[in-house]
Amino acid sequence: MKKYFLTGLLIWVPLVATIWVLHLLIGTLDQSLLLLPAQYRPEALFGMHIPGLGAIVTLLVILITGVLAANYFGRQLLVLWERVLARIPVVKSIYTSIKQVSDTLFSGSGEAFRKVLLVRYPHAEAWSIAFQTNVPNIVSDSLGADYVAVFIPTTPSPVNGFYFFVKKSETIELNLNVDQALKYIVSMGVATSDKPRGP
Repeated sequence: MKKYFLTGLLIWVPLVATIWVLHLLIGTLDQSLLLLPAQYRPEALFGMHIPGLGAIVTLLVILITGVLAANYFGRQLLVLWERVLARIPVVKSIYTSIKQVSDTLFSGSGEAFRKVLLVRYPHAEAWSIAFQTNVPNIVSDSLGADYVAVFIPTTPSPVNGFYFFVKKSETIELNLNVDQALKYIVSMGVATSDKPRGP
């Protein structure tokens, strides 16, 4: 009886968790429809709520924004918009910081989160998976050694973690890509990849 119950759990738990995450994600994106005037919302136009419509609209807005920003006119508007934000004291520091992080993470030319490392944490006899974020020249000059900046995510929520500077010579680069490492972290080491990234 216990065997059959556990088998049922192994089937239903991943399925229910996946549906729950998708429902949460789509429900959050659907909130973007609240930005529309009441007379233009699906409830007023079609007389019913359409799940997922807000998610589709949000994705379309992001795609159209990317297309517009890719041409000369769009880039000029973006520069003008950033100049306006740069004149607002509090907004300037918040926007600039977030933009630097997003540019680093989403830009294909950046080095952030391109390398998966092993670093000694939380003590000298333990190893943790970390992501190399950059090579901080200023810190390296101050410390007098070759240091790298790393982000050590926590399990099972990798969006939280610790940011450290460690000696490059005391790190081990793993033959994993970021997706494989995140899967390993979120599953607390249970889910492993049989096919590591090639050199």
